[in-house]
Amino acid sequence: MAGTAGRGGDALSLEGVDLRGALEAILMVALVPVSPMELAAATQMPVEQVEEALRGLAADYDGKDGSRERGFELREVQGEWRLYSRSKWASWVGQFVAGAESTSLTRAAMETLAIIAYRQPVTRGQIARIRGVNVDSVLRTLAARDLIAEDGTSPSGAHLFRTTSSFLEYMGMSSLDDLVPLGPFMPGPENIDYLLAELP
Repeated sequence: MAGTAGRGGDALSLEGVDLRGALEAILMVALVPVSPMELAAATQMPVEQVEEALRGLAADYDGKDGSRERGFELREVQGEWRLYSRSKWASWVGQFVAGAESTSLTRAAMETLAIIAYRQPVTRGQIARIRGVNVDSVLRTLAARDLIAEDGTSPSGAHLFRTTSSFLEYMGMSSLDDLVPLGPFMPGPENIDYLLAELP
């Protein structure tokens, strides 16, 4: 039986709800691979049931048991799970991403990119705290354009992000030393420490 958990005062329960559907919804917005334990905590379901559901989803996406093979796959990498586009469609995905790169970045993307450039490596939680909004979709966009990439994990286990060589090309710089010094535009050290503190 599912338990309940609260976020922001709202109690969540998966009792009577399809676990696979909940996992799909979470995996669709996950920027980085997610462990079964994290998914179990989010859904308040036993880890064993989550792992079974993940394997079932992966088999379904692969077209096993008579179902249609999807254009994406659910892949397990070092014990963590994430949705990926299927390699057989890489040419079409690449064409779409190349087309998307021809458009200008939004203000939200530029603000997020600036935070990463000046504070890298930085976690998603730290970026969200500085901007004051959820940054998952913006990070996905920047990663799809190869402007940012994962750079290990913080002591708390959160994924770190940094800019890439494509970022330098996009900005017309030869190195990060070419970044304009922020100097007087930056808040004091006490505020920076607060903003960059690990979120619980």
